[in-house]
Amino acid sequence: MLYPTFSRRSNWLPEVFNDFFDNDIVSKVNVTAPAINVKESKTEYTVELAAPGMKKEDFSVNINHEGNLNIKMESKKEVNEEDKNVHYLRREFSYSTYEQTLILPEDVDRDKIAANVNDGVLTVVLPKIVKEEVKVARQITVG
Repeated sequence: MLYPTFSRRSNWLPEVFNDFFDNDIVSKVNVTAPAINVKESKTEYTVELAAPGMKKEDFSVNINHEGNLNIKMESKKEVNEEDKNVHYLRREFSYSTYEQTLILPEDVDRDKIAANVNDGVLTVVLPKIVKEEVKVARQITVG
């Protein structure tokens, strides 16, 4: 998906407004994808996705019809100001969306996948299928 780039300079606004709009209150458009870590241990895989400021309601994590892990995050933030005496020359809204599909290895137990959000990180735990070693006890006939 391509995102438009916006210039802080506008032909119809005087240059005196450039410094006003280029500050911490009016943030710049961020088009970078979140960082993803994937770890493996003997019992599980762990996917960590950096998502600062996101809440658990902003995420959708599921297994798609092909058996792959689909992670989607979407956040809308609108700045509401109640001052009726202000006429806006420019007003910005923040909207971000991200979607990633990960092909799962064959040894993932798809029924036991769990996800949580903590301190701006989405963590998805992918337990491995436990293969029980079958020990066969039997009597051996001496011939």
